Amino acid sequence: MADPEPNPQINFDNTEIAFANKSNKELKKTSRLFKLMSNNLLTKLLSSVGLVAVKYNLPFARYAVKQTIYEQFCGGETLLDCQSAIDKLYENNALTILDYGAEGKSTPEEHDEVKDQIIQSVKLAAANNSVPVVVCKLSGMADNGLLERLQESDERTTSDQKDYDKLYERLDEICSIGNELGVGIFIDAEESWMQITIDKLAIEMMSKYNREKVIVYNTYQLYRHDKLAQMKKDYEISQKEGYLFGVKFVRGAYMEKERNRAEEMNYESPIQKDKASTDKDYDEAIKFCVENYKTIGSCCATHNEKSSLYQAELIAQLGIDRTHPHLNFSQLYGMSDQITFNLAAAGYNVGKYVVYGPVKEVIPYLIRRAQENTSVTGEMGRELKFIQTEMKRRKL
Repeated sequence: MADPEPNPQINFDNTEIAFANKSNKELKKTSRLFKLMSNNLLTKLLSSVGLVAVKYNLPFARYAVKQTIYEQFCGGETLLDCQSAIDKLYENNALTILDYGAEGKSTPEEHDEVKDQIIQSVKLAAANNSVPVVVCKLSGMADNGLLERLQESDERTTSDQKDYDKLYERLDEICSIGNELGVGIFIDAEESWMQITIDKLAIEMMSKYNREKVIVYNTYQLYRHDKLAQMKKDYEISQKEGYLFGVKFVRGAYMEKERNRAEEMNYESPIQKDKASTDKDYDEAIKFCVENYKTIGSCCATHNEKSSLYQAELIAQLGIDRTHPHLNFSQLYGMSDQITFNLAAAGYNVGKYVVYGPVKEVIPYLIRRAQENTSVTGEMGRELKFIQTEMKRRKL
């Protein structure tokens, strides 16, 4: 443990640091985009129309999407396209987490294609000091119905067993190459009705590849009331079995879908009763992981300023080296720059989730970004406020 350092002077209101990587022209364009997304009805219309327009290659649809929300939230259509975003982030001391954004794949050929894309991401990451981790979404490498059936019953048909074995092979190949090249693998969390299957696979991969270094990370969604306890239990297992524990903790991404399904199918919702409970569990997860940082590699993945500051201050208070590879932060590319770049300026390990892929493939991801930025409790108002503050500071 390093000598205690003074508390970090982090001010998330510092827009000069937050937008140092944006020219005046880029800042004005970003401002126009977030103003557009502040119109809830317009965003809903554009989301539905945009999805259809891009899907059927309507004239100018792809160009319009690419020049606006795609450019804001994605690194590029291909891995090579992402290099400029990776370099620009690193110039401002921020790392990159590569995420191939294609969703809803259903055929074995498509699943293999996703696997191959992730492996290419791992190889690119190995060639860049600023890309320590890539993301792996299991629903992109297996049929969602399979993940659900595996969770519902221990009994498997011959066909399901064969498909499961293929999924295992795909994931194992990714983790094996990550291990060989020293690149971390974030296994994303998904809906509760397939998450147990994903958790089991993640723990198997951790046990296999986290013996000397944290390579595999499972994701815990703390808006679920059972996940903090499960994270601690999974950690205890890792201690008994002698491997390092990898954890990315998020608040969560499927709240409405989870609540609606629970109501329709008449079972208890896995979602916390209120936001305060989620916040409490999230900060408890931060404390647990930071205090056990020698045996836990963690990533505090959030756009919440209080939680980000809490982890930063806790690291400083405990006198831990803030560049320790087990202690990380992340935000999505195109959002919460005031958190990312102020943490980076203070010397912490912080990265942007850089999603990439063809416009048609990442449209569902982009629509979620647009929709969450329109909600009153979402990010739009805050993002726009910071942008306008910086524009005023620059006298634009």
